[in-house]
Amino acid sequence: MTYIKDELCKLAASDMYPLHMPGHKRRLDCNINPYTYDITEIDGFDNLHAAEGIIMEAEERAAALWGAKSSFFLVNGSTCGILAALSAALPKKGHLLMARNSHKAAYHAAYLRELQITYLYPVFTEFGIQGGIMPEQVEAALEADKSIEAVFLTSPTYDGIVSDIEKIAEIAHEHGIPLIVDEAHGAHLGFHPYFPKSAIGLGADVVIQSLHKTLPAPTQTAIMHWNSSYIKKERLEWFLNIYETSSPSYLFLASMDECVRLLTEAKDKYFDAYEKRLKGFYEKASHFSNVEVMGEGDLKETEGFAKDPSKLVLRATKAGLSGEELYQLLREKYHLQLEMCQGDYALAMTSIFDSEEGFDRLYAALEEIDENTVVRNKVQEHETAGKNIVIENAVIENAVANTTKNTAAGRTITPQFLTEAYGKRTVRISIAEALDAKIAEIGLKESIGKTAGAFVYLYPPGIPMLVPGEEISREAVEVIKTCRENAFRIHGMTEDGKIKVVIS
Repeated sequence: MTYIKDELCKLAASDMYPLHMPGHKRRLDCNINPYTYDITEIDGFDNLHAAEGIIMEAEERAAALWGAKSSFFLVNGSTCGILAALSAALPKKGHLLMARNSHKAAYHAAYLRELQITYLYPVFTEFGIQGGIMPEQVEAALEADKSIEAVFLTSPTYDGIVSDIEKIAEIAHEHGIPLIVDEAHGAHLGFHPYFPKSAIGLGADVVIQSLHKTLPAPTQTAIMHWNSSYIKKERLEWFLNIYETSSPSYLFLASMDECVRLLTEAKDKYFDAYEKRLKGFYEKASHFSNVEVMGEGDLKETEGFAKDPSKLVLRATKAGLSGEELYQLLREKYHLQLEMCQGDYALAMTSIFDSEEGFDRLYAALEEIDENTVVRNKVQEHETAGKNIVIENAVIENAVANTTKNTAAGRTITPQFLTEAYGKRTVRISIAEALDAKIAEIGLKESIGKTAGAFVYLYPPGIPMLVPGEEISREAVEVIKTCRENAFRIHGMTEDGKIKVVIS
């Protein structure tokens, strides 16, 4: 029998380095017994949903730090903030202009509020990741349909691509509607000139951030900032009462307040050191021949506004490694746990609490992978999780696999393929109508022409290839089929490959 605590203790005692969230990187030592400080709303400790004491003061400190009119601590993660913001911004059955690469919480809000959705589709970069939303896309959509009542997008993306929030906010406000930004991956933005500015100071009406993703705070801690004349603050508070727990953890609340205190008192020290480490890593990595680390210069103006340097997007296709193989190799051989992988790339997440040793270990591992793919001739394959992952006891020898292992029917997983995977679909009925309808499970081939009855998406990053209510086209089926053949992690299908469709 395996207990979670025992596994956590084993991980803590190992030399596995965390190149993933949460941003405290397990290095913030408080020397406290959590049970000692785990309380409820007793006398003198305020109430999160009617704050007028120490919680109100803590949220005011946070608002001052980020430059917001008001800030709200979220103990249910960014999820409850997204749900509350969209519910407050739109009436029931309202019309939302939303980026297709939105977090599932936005789709859940669309279901709960029965929203009509018009999608904005991000471009795909030549590096093989999703890019940003362009201002001209927002302008065109708002000009084409005057019934749209709010704009919602994600910036930065999971991979660190930032959209031109200032320009998009101007466009939204010219049309008399609010802009809500899911900045879950950008709580660290705006604190140092090396990083892009935060949406908070660029005109966004509501900004939701996950403190735990990129700052020293525990998993599940987040914050919502309000700066709007289009969305009533009272509406946000009302919907937070609905979506956020009525029994907030004071350990979470205290940790968020401590994160604010640390940034208020010492952000320059931490971010100056962080900039130095990142710049040093990018400079050394620029000399690799077979391993690529995406830099600012790899992002074209037509692909996004800026790139957040904290996200290390790694690709080793020239070394013959897919994203999955690179991810597994770094974990199994070098004891470096990355955040995720997909297609041809893998993602390492860093923060102000990453150590010099952590950066050095990652560089040394990538350097060895880069050099040994050139000078060695052998490959030793080890069966890991049912996949042929190139792992070798001493060094990786020469993982020759042309440019990638992710091919099917002669196709390589390219930006063009990803564009097709997340391509435009015909909407037949709303998300709410589809999810509340009768459904049946049928074979993928037989589903062509039917209406999707469930989300179908790759995880990570969790962006839907099909949304409930959309027509299942032949192109969509071919894309899903290719992803299945390449062992991509697909959610929303049965193990035997059946898909849910709406039946009349």
